[in-house]
Amino acid sequence: MKQVFTTGEAAKICKVSQQTIIRCFDNGQLKGFRVPGSRFRRIPRDALYKFMKEHGIPTDALESGKRKILVVDDDPDLVELISRVLEKDGRFEVKVARNGFDAGMLVKEYQPDLIVLDVMLPDINGREVCRRIRADSNLADVKIICISGMVEQDKVQELKKAGANDFLHKPFEIEQLVERICKHLEIEPSSVVAKR
Repeated sequence: MKQVFTTGEAAKICKVSQQTIIRCFDNGQLKGFRVPGSRFRRIPRDALYKFMKEHGIPTDALESGKRKILVVDDDPDLVELISRVLEKDGRFEVKVARNGFDAGMLVKEYQPDLIVLDVMLPDINGREVCRRIRADSNLADVKIICISGMVEQDKVQELKKAGANDFLHKPFEIEQLVERICKHLEIEPSSVVAKR
C-alpha cells in the first residue's frame, strides 16, 4: 500500500484540484515534506488521512488504495469478464450498471476514477452519458473509455467531443482494455495481464 503521495495523487484521492493541495501544503494545513534538492512536495499517508478527516473528505479512496472503476454495459458475459480480470489485478474496485439510468445514479454516489461505457445502452445513447458526466464539475477528473461494436469513425469523434477519453471497438482483447485503463489512470500496466 502506498505510503507517500505526490500533490497530484493527493488531489485525485481528495477529489480537489492539485492547486488546492499545493495551497494547503504551503500554508501548513496539510503536512508533508519537500524532496531534498527539489521543489517537489510529498505527503505521507497518515498526514493525508488526518487532513481528509479534518475537512470531512471521505477517506474510502485512501483506505482501500484501490482505483474505482464503473462498468456500464448490458452484456452480462462481458461485464463478468471485465469485473473478474480487474478484481483479480487487486488494484481496482469494480461496480456495474446495466443501463444509463443506473449509471447516472451510481456515478454521483460512487465517484469512480474511470468509467468503461458501452455506447449502445438500452435506455440512453453513450454520447449523452458522456455529456452529462462532463456537465458535472465534480466529475471533471473521471476518465471515460467508450466501447462498442457498431460505431463508425465519425461517431468516435462525436463521442470524444462529448467527453470520452478513449474508444475501443468490440470485440477487443481484455488485455487491451486493462492497458488503456492503466494508461488513463497513470498506473503501471497490469501484472495480471502479463501473466495470462
